[in-house]
Amino acid sequence: MEIAAVSTVSVALQSRRVSNVFSRNLGSVSSLSFGFFEKEYCFKSPSLRVSAAASMDAVTAEKFSPASFLDKKETGVLHFVKYHGLGNDFILVDNRDSSEPKITQEQAAKLCDRNFGVGADGVIFAMPGVNGTDYAMRIFNSDGSEPEMCGNGVRCFARFIAELENLQGKHSFTIHTGAGLIVPEIQDDGQAELVVDGVSWNVTCVSMGNPHCITFGKKGGPNLKVDDLNLPEIGPKFEHHEMFPARTNTEFVEVLSRSHLKMRVWERGAGATLACGTGACALVVAAVLEGRADRKCTVDLPGGPLEIEWKQEDNHIYMTGPAEAVFYGSALL
Repeated sequence: MEIAAVSTVSVALQSRRVSNVFSRNLGSVSSLSFGFFEKEYCFKSPSLRVSAAASMDAVTAEKFSPASFLDKKETGVLHFVKYHGLGNDFILVDNRDSSEPKITQEQAAKLCDRNFGVGADGVIFAMPGVNGTDYAMRIFNSDGSEPEMCGNGVRCFARFIAELENLQGKHSFTIHTGAGLIVPEIQDDGQAELVVDGVSWNVTCVSMGNPHCITFGKKGGPNLKVDDLNLPEIGPKFEHHEMFPARTNTEFVEVLSRSHLKMRVWERGAGATLACGTGACALVVAAVLEGRADRKCTVDLPGGPLEIEWKQEDNHIYMTGPAEAVFYGSALL
C-alpha cells in the first residue's frame, strides 16, 4: 500500500518559522487532518497579568510585527513575542528601557509553565547595553534559575532585535551576556556554516515539527558522496553539537540530479536508520531553498526511495512511499 503524507511547512523561503499540519491519505480509505487557528492567550495570576495575541498559523502571524505589537503600553500588562530555535522556545520581552527585568524569576517560571502559563523553555529580556555593547541579554529558565547564556536563545534574541529595529539584510551587533561578549550576525535565510570537529560544513536547518540539520557537503569541498561517509563517526558529532542543545537529526545529502537526491540519516536518539520520512521532506525543502533541486524529487534512502513534492500553490509537502506488513504475532502477557 502506498501512503501519501502531506505536511504544511510555512517556511516561506525562511526556515526559521514553521508550522506543521499533517494530513494522511491511506489509499482512498480515509483522511485525517489537523488545523491550527488563531487564538487569544491571557495569563493571570495574583501578581501578574499577561495577554498576547498569538497565532499557530504562520500566515496570520506575519500580520504582526514585534515593533508594532510591543509598542502598546498598558499598566500591569506584559507584552511579549514567542520564538523558537529548532524547538528550543523562548518568551522574548522588550526590556530596552530598563536594566532590570520587567518580571521576577518566580513570574518567569509561571509564564513558562506549559499547562498553566504560556509555555516556554525560558524568558529572554532584551536590555540596554553594558560597557559599550549595543544590548544586554538576560535569561530566566523555566524553573526560575538564571543561566549565563543559551545558543538557541541568542539566535532568537538576534532575530527579535532585527525585527524590533527593522533591520534589513546582513547586520551584526554586540550583546553582553553572563558568559561574556556575543556578536551575532543576521544573515540572509538559507545556508549557514557549522564547524564540526574542526571541519566547516555548509548546513541548512529545517523544522518539520522535529529538528533537522541538512548538509550537502563541507565548505569549499566537492559535492558529498554519502556512501563514502563514516556515518557512525560523524553522525553523533552533529547530533550532540553545542548548537543543538536538544540534539538534532542530521541528513547527509548527495545531489544526483535536480529531481533525484540520495541521503543517509543519523537520527536523534536512534543513530543510523534505513529511512526517515520527515528527514526526506526536510532535505527537499533545504535543497529547494538552496537552489539545488526542483520541488518534486525522488529521494533514495538506504531502505528504498520516497517520492517527495513541495507544492508551491498550497505550501504542502507530499510524501509517497510503501508500507508493508512484515509478520503477525502473539505474545504472552
